[in-house]
Amino acid sequence: MITSHRTPGESIRIILADDHQLVRRGIRLILESEPDLEVVGEASDGAEAVELIRTVECDLVILDVSMPRMTGLQAAREIARRTGGPRLLMLSMHDNEQYFFSALQAGASGYVLKSVADEDLVRACRAAMRGEAFVYPGAMRALVRDYLARLRRGEQVPTTLMTPREDEVLKLIAEGYSSKEIAETLVISIKTVERHRANIMSKLGMRDRTQVTRYAIRAGLIEP
Repeated sequence: MITSHRTPGESIRIILADDHQLVRRGIRLILESEPDLEVVGEASDGAEAVELIRTVECDLVILDVSMPRMTGLQAAREIARRTGGPRLLMLSMHDNEQYFFSALQAGASGYVLKSVADEDLVRACRAAMRGEAFVYPGAMRALVRDYLARLRRGEQVPTTLMTPREDEVLKLIAEGYSSKEIAETLVISIKTVERHRANIMSKLGMRDRTQVTRYAIRAGLIEP
């Protein structure tokens, strides 16, 4: 697999995998209407996408959840196992929390509904490349349901490990604020925000905003 060597200012190079050609065409039009997004390859199933990333340098792979031969979830798991691979986004017609959580477990940075791809997909691509998770409103409801289910099973809500300042930063991360916005809100430098972010992720053993959001709900830092 070719490892991405993207430099700041370059377009985000995307491989798009969907078994319907008309859907791929529509998604490609959405993506390439943006100056910083470029589709460098297309695949009609998961296996083809896995093979394509061996020869085409890319930064991000967008995979339809349901495809023949190899599903998007199977392909995501295969791609995520490889060191230095591209970021992953799942695309689906299903507003279903099972698919959403499966996508995260497979290594995806987000889950975008086809019905609102024209509104959400570009934001999701940019979030993925910033190392953030994209959480759509339906998924947030799923996170709350997951939290309530854990309570019913008698699981403990995690006790806070954070300093008061880290709690403030964590809350803003979970609410979707960027590092720049957090810095402005708390009147601290972006460098300090990034240090707090790194400490939070390290303490919680987490790697993206979706996991942070779950923790923030359970810890009572944000409203369900």
